[in-house]
Amino acid sequence: MKRAGILMLCLVMVVGFHGTALAKTLKIGTLSPLTGPYAQDGTDILQGVKTAVAVFEKAGGVPGYQKIEVVPGDSACDGGKATMAANKLINSEVSGVVGAYCSSATIPASVPLNEANIVQITPASTHTDVTSRGFKQIFRMPPRDDVQAWSTVKFLEDGLKIKTLALIDDRQTYTVGLTENITHFAKEKNKIKIVALEHITPGDKDFTAVLTNLKKLNPDVIYMGVYQPEGSLMVRQAKALGLKSKMLSEDAVFHPKFLEVGGQAAEGTYLTFAKAPESMERKDFEKTYKKMWKVDTIGSYGYYAYDAAMILLKAFKKAGSTDTAKVADTLRGTAWIGVTGEIKFDQKGDRKLAHIIWIVKDGKFVPYWDPLTEKYF
Repeated sequence: MKRAGILMLCLVMVVGFHGTALAKTLKIGTLSPLTGPYAQDGTDILQGVKTAVAVFEKAGGVPGYQKIEVVPGDSACDGGKATMAANKLINSEVSGVVGAYCSSATIPASVPLNEANIVQITPASTHTDVTSRGFKQIFRMPPRDDVQAWSTVKFLEDGLKIKTLALIDDRQTYTVGLTENITHFAKEKNKIKIVALEHITPGDKDFTAVLTNLKKLNPDVIYMGVYQPEGSLMVRQAKALGLKSKMLSEDAVFHPKFLEVGGQAAEGTYLTFAKAPESMERKDFEKTYKKMWKVDTIGSYGYYAYDAAMILLKAFKKAGSTDTAKVADTLRGTAWIGVTGEIKFDQKGDRKLAHIIWIVKDGKFVPYWDPLTEKYF
């Protein structure tokens, strides 16, 4: 009896110090650039995930787990660093990963995550190779490069009806994928002549030489296959040089910072980005996010990251397990509703989501043209 009493006292002490003797923590990893020129987008992703976790825990969390912990990984938009960060997440025993941002980081990082059999959802990477390698546990929130390129060329051919186009990329996996796909689709109908393909270096701030060369060619449209802040700097310098070409860019530039830094020079710029329907869930998310992080605006990939984390947590709960095969089947076999609209994955892990054309007007992103209907908003 004396011995039993001592054991009971020890158990009470353990429960007293730790809350429950069976307390478990569910770990979710993130991969995004937290340092370097794209740290703002990476921070948006991390904060989107943390917002989802806060909302999910408030609603009851995942049965069997006392808490959910977010483990950040800095991919720095670099393949080597992203792979190292992925391995650290694996060693931290995360049950799933939201990330990365740049395709050049997501693709190499996905290799060790696939070998470790960990579910991965990228909220940003659009290169076709992300989901074309047969990995069963990887998923993607935004549309693919080839979908975005098709929408771009469709707009150039049938919306603007241009004759000449100049392309710029920064030689990264994502941007090269876009310019290659745009070139492919443009050649199919042969309505547009591509007069130049220029390259910049990530992190560059002076694009005067490239833009001066393009000014001599005077193309109808200059396509900026770049990230932000290069996008806003480029439109400012194009305006300063007096270029007459229309400017067109993609989803990496669709960010409040483009409007803020680009200022008046950003006016009239076209961009491709998906259009999400307005919903109460979206409004609730925006209210919660802004309050949590004390901001007035939300980066585009904060929305995708929130949805990625939210459906991952919902899949754990619905599957009743963190087993990767069960969770992947649940993700693929369920039609989810998120703040970015309906989320339904195909067998590759791609989401059926179309781009529209946006225009910067009066300092805001405004829906402009729908490539599927060929109608203006």
